[in-house]
This record gives sequence, structure tokens and C-alpha cells, in this order.
Amino acid sequence: MMSTLRQAVTDFLGLKRIAVAGVSRDSRQAANAIYRKLRQSGYLVFPINPNAEEVEGDACYPDLASVEGGVEGVVVATHPRVTERVIRDCVSLGVNHVWIHRSFGAGSVSEEAVQLCHDAGIEVIPGACPMMFCEPVDLGHRCMRWFLRITGGLPDVDVSS
Repeated sequence: MMSTLRQAVTDFLGLKRIAVAGVSRDSRQAANAIYRKLRQSGYLVFPINPNAEEVEGDACYPDLASVEGGVEGVVVATHPRVTERVIRDCVSLGVNHVWIHRSFGAGSVSEEAVQLCHDAGIEVIPGACPMMFCEPVDLGHRCMRWFLRITGGLPDVDVSS
């Protein structure tokens, strides 16, 4: 059965243990905003950055394999050239849900990373932002979602599930 964006979002936001790859010591980064939103929404969230021991006042993990107990899903908000490495970690650890962040421009999306997800059977959302869908959605992200929807900028989700 083909998964729609709405179903992929519902599936992803139905997870409990989510890692956010790309969080930074600079709290203004998109990954940090996503991390804060998920944490405030009651998710068990794990910040991933190999160059930081702490972010947002929480212990930070150098990679997905370092998260004790593992994760069910990963939001990737890194530079696109790092995205493929994160996806390879997801494949080796059996993580079946990935959301690759993008609002405008390329974001973190890498075609190679998306293809790796498809090849491994990972349900991937190749674009958009969890903050556009994680309730309550703020006005800015509600407007972004509307704009991307009418301009065709929301991702197509075509992985079989």
C-alpha cells in the first residue's frame, strides 16, 4: 500500500522515541527548534551531534548508536552531505522512520539519502518540517505548510509500507 504524506506524518508523530540529528550549540538552528517542539510535545527526544556534549541543556549523543535503548524515528536536519551518513546509521540500526527536514531550498534532503531509505524499506518524509504538523502548530509553520501545499513544495511520499 502506498503511503500518503498525511499517513507518513501520522505514523512518524505516532512514535515515542525520536532522535534529531543536527542539533547545535547555536539554539537558533532549525534542528534545535524541532528538538524543543518535540520535547515540549511529550516525545522522548535525543539530540544528535558528534561535536557537542550538551545542547539545549540536555546531554547530546555523538551518533544514533550511542542512544541507549535506540530510537524509533529520526529527524535529519543536517547539511545534505551529512544526511546520507545518518541514513546509513538508520539502516544499520533498523530505524524505519526518517523525516528529512526541508522548508525552502534543498534543506537536508539528498537524493542519495532518499534512495537509500527507499532501498532499505524505510518510510521517509523527504522534506517539510515536523513543526508544520506537530500540534499545536504555530502561525508561522501553519502559513509555511499552506504556502508549500499550494506551490507544490510539500514532499511526495511514495514508499510502500
